[in-house]
Amino acid sequence: MKSNIISTIPIATFSIPLPSVAMSNKARREDSLIRALGITVFAILILVGVVGAAPFAYVTSLGVDTGTVFVIDTATNNLKAVVPVEGWPFGVAVNPAGTKVYVTDLSGTSTTVSVIDTSTNTVDAIVDVGGYPRGVAVNPTGSRVYVTNRYSVVDNDSNNVSVIATSTNSVVGTVNVGLSIYNVAFTPDGEKIYATNSRNNTTSVIDATTNKVTATVPVGDYPTDIAVNPDGNKVYVANAGSNDVSVVDTATNTVTATVPVGDGPSDVAVTPNGNKVYVPNKRSNNVSVIDTATNTVTATVPVGITPLGVAVTPDGNKVYVTNAESDNVSIIDTATNKVTTTVNAGKYYINYPVGVAIGPFIDSNATDQSIRVTSNATEGAGVEETNLSSSEEINAVELNNSNNNNYESDNNSNSSGNKSSENNSTPGFSLLGSLTCLYGRWRLRRK
Repeated sequence: MKSNIISTIPIATFSIPLPSVAMSNKARREDSLIRALGITVFAILILVGVVGAAPFAYVTSLGVDTGTVFVIDTATNNLKAVVPVEGWPFGVAVNPAGTKVYVTDLSGTSTTVSVIDTSTNTVDAIVDVGGYPRGVAVNPTGSRVYVTNRYSVVDNDSNNVSVIATSTNSVVGTVNVGLSIYNVAFTPDGEKIYATNSRNNTTSVIDATTNKVTATVPVGDYPTDIAVNPDGNKVYVANAGSNDVSVVDTATNTVTATVPVGDGPSDVAVTPNGNKVYVPNKRSNNVSVIDTATNTVTATVPVGITPLGVAVTPDGNKVYVTNAESDNVSIIDTATNKVTTTVNAGKYYINYPVGVAIGPFIDSNATDQSIRVTSNATEGAGVEETNLSSSEEINAVELNNSNNNNYESDNNSNSSGNKSSENNSTPGFSLLGSLTCLYGRWRLRRK
């Protein structure tokens, strides 16, 4: 995935030749207007290619010979790369810039996290964090990564969270928490971290500045995964033992609601507008959809066998669910709460997919982005095709729909889904059309 920073070039180099004759003030104003119009149109052409780029889904899989991370283009559901990683990849998180992916190794004696460079889709660093790394989250600024080290011995001080500095890919601190810590999530402001402790049925609240536990919230039985809503005022905790989701108020750090879901909730994800929560239930092979306004389940979506991971695209239109024992990924349309596509990786077999994370859309309003337009500024427009791992080379392998899944949609629904993706990837065309018409009218008037 290409960086969302476009090289800055002075705008003065964009010019339109003018007749070498004296012009009236009106003509000069019109020429100034059309020059500005041309610059605006050119800027929009660049932004159409850059801002509308769909993100990638990163799916962790135990693999056949080695652990792998599958990279899927969410616009087309095509496989873009297969990245070999160490051991049993489980937890996965993408940094806010979409440039790095962090993958935990859950294998027996592992102590490492792999760092994937998304521009090359290769592992460019391995960080030693501690035993049994499982959950992982990146803070909103992308400067720190928090990794849970999961143990089940009460007096073992390795029940902690390792803090990685992304600038050096080294551990710069640890946070001691509860028994058998499972996963972590940040509030959007980056000030608080919530961590589930599966064997003492609590959620720890960590101050991100001091890395100290400031509160402990009793939740349901065997809490595993966790998500924070976009407003940062609610935390949703999946309790695998009591088959429910605890809703925690971040202002008071108390449970304000408990929502019954399916059998064995295994993960949780909130839509970008905060209106829905998706919870895969690994023993009932479905996904519960919670209405956050009423804290009730309003839909249940059948998926594959043993759904474990879930992630929502940044536009809120799709939900990706990893089905471990079906060896595939279900894609749910959030408008209909139905599975529109079930995909695998063709000859590059997704073996026991467990986790999934989705990178951000490229955002033209990001604080670290500067765009200045010139006539030769086409470099950087659009999204660069990701490179394939050298050991798993793929030439535009298209994901095949699963033939064995009973919930695959018909061709019409797949077609409509693709159209939706195409529309979402071109947000500037209505404005561009208006500017083009304005330009045409100006030309006619000049004639």
